[in-house]
Amino acid sequence: MELGKLLVVIGAGLVVAGVVVMLLARLHLPLGRLPGDMLYRGTNATVYFPLVTSVLVSVVLSVVLYLVNKWRR
Repeated sequence: MELGKLLVVIGAGLVVAGVVVMLLARLHLPLGRLPGDMLYRGTNATVYFPLVTSVLVSVVLSVVLYLVNKWRR
């Protein structure tokens, strides 16, 4: 029974994440192309490391999870 509830919560979280990603795509936010994201184009390879985007997403998720934790108490 607990496994079923966990799967429902994970599924709902994935749906919410998908909706957020679709909304962000419609807003044309430059996530992944922020200043500080590294891009190297060689002759045979391209290496991309979204450093600033990763930090920004981490900070936003930390704030959201903090607020959710504060709300649950």
